[in-house]
Amino acid sequence: MSHANVSIATPQPVGVMESSPFSIPSKKLVMWLFIVSDAVTFTAVLFAYGYLRNATPNWPHPFRFSPSIINVMVMTFILVTSSFTMLLGVRAAKEGNKSKAILWTFVTVAAGLVFALLHIREWMGLIGEGVRLFQNPWGSGLFGASFFSVTGLHLLHVIGGVAVLTVVALGYKRGRYNSDDLEIWGLYWHFVDLVWMFVVPFVYLLNITRAS
Repeated sequence: MSHANVSIATPQPVGVMESSPFSIPSKKLVMWLFIVSDAVTFTAVLFAYGYLRNATPNWPHPFRFSPSIINVMVMTFILVTSSFTMLLGVRAAKEGNKSKAILWTFVTVAAGLVFALLHIREWMGLIGEGVRLFQNPWGSGLFGASFFSVTGLHLLHVIGGVAVLTVVALGYKRGRYNSDDLEIWGLYWHFVDLVWMFVVPFVYLLNITRAS
């Protein structure tokens, strides 16, 4: 009399993420899903901003080519450069060069901090000129609410990215994280940089003071 084979499932260790059913690791899949959902959020915010701007006849144009737009261009250069340094950090980690990976990751963190400080300085300048959430000296009071909402959401992502990259870099240095973790958070950083490429024309370039 034959006995049926009974297979007993081996229990998975607690806290270990199961392998992804797709062709990419589970952690990277989670990050891509987060990026997609976050892209939808930014799209909705920018769409609402565009609607308010086009529907408001007295929408202000407070930004001048100098120094406001120059400051924005400097911020953009810093953020684009930080994407490149993040790429160098991930590449070094993949090649097993731990010291260079940590160095380039912290260069990225420093660039993010400089970007945030320039952004906050810009906010302080606008507040000093009388811009508030629902009032400003130039026109529609909705400008302040929409401007601080769009740029504030992006700035929050930058500050969050700086904090996480710092934690991951320190963990990578101690051996807690590996090159895949740097790569995953590098994807997030590239996404934050990409969003800024949409914020600049929508929020700044379209609001440059018109020549009289």
